Amino acid sequence: MSCLPNMIVMSPSNEDELIDMVATAAMVEDRPICFRYPKGAIVGTSGTLAYGNPLEIGKGEILAEGKEIAFLGYGDVVQRCLIARSLLFNFGIQATVANARFCKPLDIDLIRMLCQQHDFLITVEEGTVGGFGSHVSQFISLDGLLDGKIKWRPIVLPDRYIEHASLTEQLDMAGLTAHHIAATALTLLGRHRDALLLMK
Repeated sequence: MSCLPNMIVMSPSNEDELIDMVATAAMVEDRPICFRYPKGAIVGTSGTLAYGNPLEIGKGEILAEGKEIAFLGYGDVVQRCLIARSLLFNFGIQATVANARFCKPLDIDLIRMLCQQHDFLITVEEGTVGGFGSHVSQFISLDGLLDGKIKWRPIVLPDRYIEHASLTEQLDMAGLTAHHIAATALTLLGRHRDALLLMK
């Protein structure tokens, strides 16, 4: 959907945000808008939302601040980024976790900040090549951010069929578990032995 001109594309990281995105979609009247509706269970609601609050279009959020490395998650994979952050903390690494919310339009201020304040940026999504991470790479390339110190890596679904299995098993086959995300960060930091240790 993000290839369509003037389209708004978003994906919730939890149930509260899903409610907010329904409200956002109902509010927008001047252009097409869509959001990914999660099929499986996602992190629950606080139970206090009787109705959603419309989100600011094209704005993400920082969920946890760290140094060196930043995860920019899109959709419910954000929750696994937070778990990966906890795993990395055991190795003495404090990672930033950001929730993109929008694939289009991108939060370019958030992306610039992540690139300027970290050495490594990892985009994480339950999408394929050509999705959210590709939009981010297009922006940071054209904006000249890749000319600086930042190194970027995408974590996406592999370009192959995933066998029928439980969601947990499929995420493991696809390399999208919290352990895979944390191991990617360790590898980027040159800590290959720790990455292997984590995946045992």
